[in-house]
Parts: sequence; structure tokens; C-alpha cells
Amino acid sequence: MEGPIVARRLIKWLPDAQACGRVIVLPVLNPLAVQAWSRNTPLDGLNLNRVFPGRADGSVTERIADAVSRVLLPMADTVFDLHSFGPTWEFPPAATTHPIADPDLMARTVRMAEAFKLPLTLVWQHNDTAGMFDITAQNQGKVFVCTEFGGGTVGADNLAIYEAGVRNALIALGLVEGKAEYPTFRQQKFGQTLETRPSDELKSPAPGIFEPLCSVLDEVKQGDLIGILHSIDSLAAESIDIRAPETSIVLAIASGAHVDANEEVALVARPLKL
Repeated sequence: MEGPIVARRLIKWLPDAQACGRVIVLPVLNPLAVQAWSRNTPLDGLNLNRVFPGRADGSVTERIADAVSRVLLPMADTVFDLHSFGPTWEFPPAATTHPIADPDLMARTVRMAEAFKLPLTLVWQHNDTAGMFDITAQNQGKVFVCTEFGGGTVGADNLAIYEAGVRNALIALGLVEGKAEYPTFRQQKFGQTLETRPSDELKSPAPGIFEPLCSVLDEVKQGDLIGILHSIDSLAAESIDIRAPETSIVLAIASGAHVDANEEVALVARPLKL
């Protein structure tokens, strides 16, 4: 829930800091889902980020998507989607995008993501999912950057990093005056740009208790131990090693202990090559 808090902070200080242009801030895009602490709207059971561009005559979720697509997106050149990563995961503060067919839009989007100066800029290659907000925005030629913070909690340090990242991006756009700086993460100021593929998802071969043996942004070599899966059925059963498939960087790692068979337990990445 960092996104709505950072958006509220933005509303407080932006009017005095804004040098030019127009900034539209929506702390919450789907209030009904937020009130239910869910990705899905209780009234129709739909996930807003799966129904874009929406329908004017559709259900409540589809109507929200339609209003955003038809009314708000045409008013914007750049879109920031302030997300929070899923619970039970360790994930570093990141500005993300995915591969875009238009090379010019791809380059501009990566530059905008890097302008946040977060510890991680990520090009996330994933299987296309119909109805996502970013696809609709990019189809309209918009630069769309999604921020991800993990995982399911709110903390003062992450909020400070999140807010600093948004401010840096607004400075890069020329909307706010000032000097952009890397926020402090784990007592360091740094940033790196990585890419990840669907094949970089490491999954549990069986149900059990996952014990992580590394942290996010750790560098690993092929065969290095990332975690151990312990059986919950028998003390005599052999534990299963989860190892790095190649030299890479640990992008995300499960922190929720219990996992089901074929459930993701870690995600790795490597430096981006455009």
C-alpha cells in the first residue's frame, strides 16, 4: 500500500514545488478493491489490471478502465503506476517496464524508469496478459513506468525511497526543480538496470517449506544455492536444493515459507542489453 501513501504525500508538496506542466494524481484507481484489500472488485469479481481498455457499458471495473483509457490517458504524456509487490516476497525498490515493439518508445521508457534512480530498473519480459493497463497506455504512445515495492508491508524506509524516486522522475520531466539523487537502500546509494525472462522463474518441484539462503540483489553463479525446500510430510525425506540456473542476480525471493508444487520461489535477472 505504499503507492496510495506516496500519492497523498505528492498532493501535499507538489503544488508549491511544481514549476510547469500538469500532474494528475489518483491515490487509488479502484477504491472498491482497495477497501476489500483485494486485487478484485467485490461487485463483479474482476481485476482492474485485466480488463483494459474497458467498456463504457460494462461492469463497474470495466467502466473504471474505460474512463481511464478514454478520458485520462489522452491527457497524459507519461504515466507512473505506483504498485506494491505481492506479499510473502522480498523484492527491491524497482521501476519496471517490459519489452516494447516500438524501439523509440522502448528507449524513452527505459530512460524514464532509470530517472527514478531506484536501486533497480527492470525490463520484465513476461507472458502477455490480456487487459493490462500498461499495454493500453503504450498502444496510445505513452511512456508508462510501473514501480514495484515488496512485499505486502509498509515501512518508513521504503516510503522514503518511493517518494524520492517519484520526485526524481518529476525532476527529469522538468516538472519540479531540484537535483535528482539516488535514495539510500541498505546503507548504499546505487542503481542498476536488469532484465528478466519467463525462464528465470525458479519454481518449487514439490510442496514444502522454502528456506531462502540469499537476499535480493545478491550475485550468484551457475549452480549456487539459492534456497532449500524442506518436506512437510516426513523428517526422513531428503531436502531439495534450489540452485541458480546461470550466473545472474537474485531479483526476488519468496519469504512466506510454505510453498505448493510448481509455485515460484525465486526470480533471477541479468544486466540489460538493448
